[in-house]
Amino acid sequence: MRFQGFLVGFVLSVASAAAAQPAASLPPVRVTIESGALQGVRNATANVFRDIPYAAPPVGPLRWRPPQPAQPWSGVRDAAAAGPSCPQPMLANGAPNDGGANGPTSEDCLQLNVYAPKAARRAPVMVWIHGGAHRTGAGWIYDGSNFARDGVVLVAINYRLGALGYFADPAIDASARPGDPVGNYGLMDQIAALKWVQRNIAAFGGDPNNVTVFGESAGGMSTLALLATPVARGLYRKAVVESGAGWFQPTTLARKEAEGAAGLAKIGAPAAATPAELRALPVEKLVTINANFGPFTDGKLMTETPSQALADGRFDDVPLIIGSNSGEDSLMGPGPVRPERYARLMTPALKTAYAADAGAGEEKLARALFTDRIMGGPARWVAAEASGGKPAWLYYFSYIGSRFRPAKTRASHADEIQYVWEYWGRRTPMSVVSDEDKRMASLMHACWVAFAKTGAPRCGGMDWPAYKPSSDQLMEFGAVSGVRTHFRKVELDALQATVLPTLALSK
Repeated sequence: MRFQGFLVGFVLSVASAAAAQPAASLPPVRVTIESGALQGVRNATANVFRDIPYAAPPVGPLRWRPPQPAQPWSGVRDAAAAGPSCPQPMLANGAPNDGGANGPTSEDCLQLNVYAPKAARRAPVMVWIHGGAHRTGAGWIYDGSNFARDGVVLVAINYRLGALGYFADPAIDASARPGDPVGNYGLMDQIAALKWVQRNIAAFGGDPNNVTVFGESAGGMSTLALLATPVARGLYRKAVVESGAGWFQPTTLARKEAEGAAGLAKIGAPAAATPAELRALPVEKLVTINANFGPFTDGKLMTETPSQALADGRFDDVPLIIGSNSGEDSLMGPGPVRPERYARLMTPALKTAYAADAGAGEEKLARALFTDRIMGGPARWVAAEASGGKPAWLYYFSYIGSRFRPAKTRASHADEIQYVWEYWGRRTPMSVVSDEDKRMASLMHACWVAFAKTGAPRCGGMDWPAYKPSSDQLMEFGAVSGVRTHFRKVELDALQATVLPTLALSK
């Protein structure tokens, strides 16, 4: 999925969050984990530890291999400043890219940041997987201090991206050690980070038996992949998926190997290159490869798509929040939208179901179809499929920040993040954040915190019912928040009937 400029507003508000207060002005705080001692910093609400290695640097012979244990260190490691982002395309002017990252990058990037409540004891833990189309972004962008303020240990991770994170090649795969999975290195990193949390989070006051994994966009898709990956079971107890899709087309390792070969050809790599030669390719060339990156069925780590796991009953049964935004079509970029972008999806049934959108013009129809097909419809279907076990809650985010009205009429992809985190960032003057904006942030943040603490999003005195296909209710976070029944039912039912037969489901 191609990112456009949809993260820019949020990025400008949160980029360089780690540097919001000079580390030297904050009193230090120490903790000892399995690899050694760390010295972090205290701010007004949290003990903060940054740039903590959770795995060995995936460089040289470890490039395109499963993550290996982090090496211990002697003495005290400085954990005050953010570490590098994983290699990715960066803007020449130094501004944040579409995934929110700027500054230095390095293949030695498998690290995480921890924001812990002061004097925490067995506090709930939330592990954040950032978005960025599996090609951009970084964990350090997100400041978890307000989660710590409210009693949650927040962990934000890096993971390998792009051709370094999701890459299949016949030579590389044939050289894998017996039993090692291949291709899904970014997903392997996420699992390694969750295992690190299990072994180490108690040192920060967190409860390893109360971990919520959550993510947005590529991070939401990764969360769904984790729920469908058996080896990740038991590493978390709850999950939140923000704009993470949910209808995944099946693929094969052979197909991904063909895509990998095509990407290498574009950067001039020899067709007969050995694994050693491929591992020696300059990282600057690899980050230019643009392909359909993300978790896929490799046959070992992932044996089926999240959609298939849901349909056949092998999806992890944990409490779940899932939802989407009203303007996910921001991913399409500015208009006009070419008719061929949606023409092949259109069926007679969809023409009837989307008659109101079509009546508003082709542009409105294309954007409505995209929003529903990519995010809204899949989120409702995932909630419905998951509702037979532990409860699932469905949401729809339509709130427009006061400073963007009236020019903006729909909530773009990623707009909900600043409200979930209740954090505006040092680049957004509080003078442009209205009391209404603050109330929305307080509400959504409280919902996510309550879910992490109790397994149910009871927040703001609002009754958010668990999703059931029979009642078909969701929570809208909007100008007027509240429960909606049969939201876009006609459109989503028709879309679901069109798409599900293409997903190779067991039922």
